[in-house]
Amino acid sequence: MRKQGVLAGGAAAVTVVLWASAFVAIRHVGQDMSAGALSLGRLLVGSVLLGFFVFTRPRRWPARADWKLLLACGLLWFGVYNVALNEAERHLDAGTTAMLVNIGPLLIALLAGILLGEGFPRQLVIGSVVAFAGVVVIALSSSHGGADTWGVALCLVAAAAYAIGVVSQKPLLARLPALEVTWLSCLIGAVACLPFGPTLLREAADARPVTVWWVVFLGAFPTAIAFTTWAYALARTTAGRMGAMTYLVPPITIFLGWLLLGESPVPLAYAGGVLCVGGVAISRYRRRAVAAMPVVSVDSPDSKPLSKS
Repeated sequence: MRKQGVLAGGAAAVTVVLWASAFVAIRHVGQDMSAGALSLGRLLVGSVLLGFFVFTRPRRWPARADWKLLLACGLLWFGVYNVALNEAERHLDAGTTAMLVNIGPLLIALLAGILLGEGFPRQLVIGSVVAFAGVVVIALSSSHGGADTWGVALCLVAAAAYAIGVVSQKPLLARLPALEVTWLSCLIGAVACLPFGPTLLREAADARPVTVWWVVFLGAFPTAIAFTTWAYALARTTAGRMGAMTYLVPPITIFLGWLLLGESPVPLAYAGGVLCVGGVAISRYRRRAVAAMPVVSVDSPDSKPLSKS
């Protein structure tokens, strides 16, 4: 059991680092490729690599009832999320984008309250208000023009798609291997992005070789590897704990963006990011039960009568 927890924690750490690097890579590649073309290229690479591993081992195909959840996960998390995120990073820096998308765990909690009947605890309501205030602060700090405001809106779309994808994926992982769920979802997302095929061919032909290699990197590492390690860890822990791990993505993204791209969010955006992450943390907070006091033996000279509570 302990070994399984260590493996799940290691898989989650791999996911966090690779997803943080994806924000920086998307920001860089977005200078040469449009959002739809980049999404399709990334998903095609991920589908091919994941498919290779799926077909080299015994497979357990989904039941008919599983396809509804697979379609939701593939179309939203792999399709809509990628297109919205790629377009958002054409207007916002990588760090600001990561902070906004990181309200996803809060949306997961809200969806669980609506769809799974988990209710709306006070912490969830307070956290929602705090996180929303953070989004407003980031929007105000970035709204030098309509394009930046549009970027904020696209980040919220990406966060919503991510949240619905996680809620859809969790039940599947109880019945299917993580690798197969990831491959099928990635393949569904790639099929949904096929209308961007002509644009991808045209832009790839005109792009610099290093740009093409960055697309391969995005498909191989933040997609094929990171989504598989995410699914592996999610199958062995709760969605809330996995969501909490993504709190580490924005600071790593900001550091990598500063190191590799020479950019960072404006000062006020940092305050908004703190509010967003703080709101999510409040929403996920659970008061720990107080440990019971040890009962002193009646034979002990230090023993005292115990009052009934």
